[in-house]
Amino acid sequence: MGFNEKSIPAIFYNRAEKYRYEPFLRYKENGSYKDMTWLDAQRKVRALGLGLVSLGIKPGDMVAIFSENSWEWIIADLAIMSIGAADVPIYATNSGEEAAYIINDSKAKALFVSDRDHLDRILHLETKLKGLKNIITFDDLDTDEKYVTNLGKLLEMGDDTRDTGGSDFENMIDSIDPSNIATLIYTSGTTGPPKGVMLTHANFVSNVMQCYATHPIIGHSDSSLLILPLSHSFGRTVGLYLMTHIGAQISLAENFSTVLQNLKETRPTLIASVPRLFEKAYSGILSQVEASPQFRKKIFSWARDVALRAVDYIVHNNKMPRVLELQYNAADRLVFSKIRSAMGLDRIKVAINGGGPLAVDIDRFFNGIGVPLHNGYGLTETSPVTNVNTFEVFEFGSVGPHVPDTKIRIAEDGEILVKGPQVMKGYYNQLEATKSVFTEDGWFMTGDIGFVDEKACLHITDRKKDIIITAGGKNISPQNLENALITDQYIEQAVVIGEGKKFLSALIVPNFTDLREYARQKGISFAEDEELIKKPEIIDFYDERIKSIMKNFARVEQIRKFTLMPKEFSQQTGELTPTLKLKRKIINEKYADIIEAMYKE
Repeated sequence: MGFNEKSIPAIFYNRAEKYRYEPFLRYKENGSYKDMTWLDAQRKVRALGLGLVSLGIKPGDMVAIFSENSWEWIIADLAIMSIGAADVPIYATNSGEEAAYIINDSKAKALFVSDRDHLDRILHLETKLKGLKNIITFDDLDTDEKYVTNLGKLLEMGDDTRDTGGSDFENMIDSIDPSNIATLIYTSGTTGPPKGVMLTHANFVSNVMQCYATHPIIGHSDSSLLILPLSHSFGRTVGLYLMTHIGAQISLAENFSTVLQNLKETRPTLIASVPRLFEKAYSGILSQVEASPQFRKKIFSWARDVALRAVDYIVHNNKMPRVLELQYNAADRLVFSKIRSAMGLDRIKVAINGGGPLAVDIDRFFNGIGVPLHNGYGLTETSPVTNVNTFEVFEFGSVGPHVPDTKIRIAEDGEILVKGPQVMKGYYNQLEATKSVFTEDGWFMTGDIGFVDEKACLHITDRKKDIIITAGGKNISPQNLENALITDQYIEQAVVIGEGKKFLSALIVPNFTDLREYARQKGISFAEDEELIKKPEIIDFYDERIKSIMKNFARVEQIRKFTLMPKEFSQQTGELTPTLKLKRKIINEKYADIIEAMYKE
């Protein structure tokens, strides 16, 4: 039977009926990619859904998933939603305490965990877990705990009831109320404890349709690489559900550190990622050029200049002047096509960047070399997409026009307000917090500052809470300065400091691969990175580069002091969120001594 497509499970079921023996998912196992067909996935979803019903999970119940991306995550997600329950994703990198908070706050009845490590993180805290009745492990683990079972057993339980429960299962999908909660996604809690964002089936379906309308060139013949954590709304809506809707083949990246390798292995036509991927790819290209013979450097430099002159014609669909077109075609043959091929982007139709701002130089570079890179914008609370650049309307430095059926308004203080079918139902069991993010006339307050240009493209100028107000009362946007700094080949990460201070300073994480090579070329001896960054000639080298980057910024925006950091900021060490955004408050606290030292003299 064909379902009315008012929920993601209904969309999935209809596509599975249509594409049956074609590959739905590809995942890495023992070093190579394996295929799972639409029909096999559909069978697993039904069996798992019926298995959950046999454990006593009812419509409206919450079921948590504490795991990295995997085919099991996707099957669990679709099975939970199919029976009218809602899932509660927990980042695989969260601690046991963070996971326990989410399990208790959401009142989850059951929990999926991936492996022994995640199970142990939970079992250590079992006395603190209030309503949890069952834990299901994706891996086949030995345990004495009565309420712990594994996915294989639950699939068997469901398979046993398939003949009696099959039509019941389809009725459950058919009876999903679009206004019911499909998922609770907890905000990363950079300000206070995390809040559960209630996203409904209607939120997800409308956002998938809105995204598809912005890029109607995508379809069943496409293949995608799923890069972002499925615990993140961008990874879920764009990486998984949009691809399911168009019937594209989805390959799972192993993890964020292997993405560049997985791109080469899968050669996708579609990707969605956060800025960190494009930043790393860009610095990798520059590093390789730096290590090339002189004549190669010259060819690259010429080709890059051609790309930067051609890119505005490309993104605005204007014909290039004849001479530039000839130069561009030659540059593409000699340089760009080889870069795309080496990166696994030789078949790319469109790459979407979201979850944070991308430096305009990096954006121009990729669009210039034939990788259509479209910046988008949204929040967990908006399912997430509200804006995206398209092949029709594109503006560098912007996040594009709003998606269909969405309204954007700029408040008097510059805050971006949103209305649309993708806006959340509210925060779970937090009426006051919900009230505080909506205006009296029902607009969602994003907490971001920005403006809309004459092409109706939205420009984000800052996070309301990230704006630095100096001792002199000047308002500074740190993200603009940080984005400029990280375009430098020798700078991996940058954090601008200056709240309540007389001037701006920065914590700079070098690109150590390139810096070590530079030191070797200059005959600077060092035993380890910590020693290298303290060398006066290295500090002078960075001082010159930072001054050069800052020359186009206003006097109050100049970086007067900086400190080179010995290690990259990461989620493991606490400075980044799971979606790789800077935790400014934590950084300010953790490195208070280093920061204070820059303001001493």
